[in-house]
Amino acid sequence: QVHLVESGGGSVQAGESLRLSCEVSGLDWTRYVTRYCLGWFRQAPGKEREGLASMHSGKDFIHYADSVKGRFTISLDRPKNTLYLEMSSLKTEDTAAYYCTAQRAHQGTSCPVGSYNFRGQGTQVTVSS
Repeated sequence: QVHLVESGGGSVQAGESLRLSCEVSGLDWTRYVTRYCLGWFRQAPGKEREGLASMHSGKDFIHYADSVKGRFTISLDRPKNTLYLEMSSLKTEDTAAYYCTAQRAHQGTSCPVGSYNFRGQGTQVTVSS
């Protein structure tokens, strides 16, 4: 069973940085034939869910939404089973609940940004001016 737990959210001023972490369990990194799509998305009250960043665990595919490109960085620490989202130059419009998400990668996919089969409980990020 895949289990995702986010942490690292909080309240910051515009222009500051935050790093979100997502502890991942239930994925078998050791089987080279099994690959996963991993990512982050957010949802603000009254707004649609927005995919932010994604990566393929076995290939060099990384994608970012235009709204965060150049400011957010996704990374994976396999020994720690932790997915990160480094966020810099935060803006008030980045205020939202942030979720990590994962699913098994289908053959031929590059793991585009979005919401996958599994997701965590979310962590709140609030950016004030």
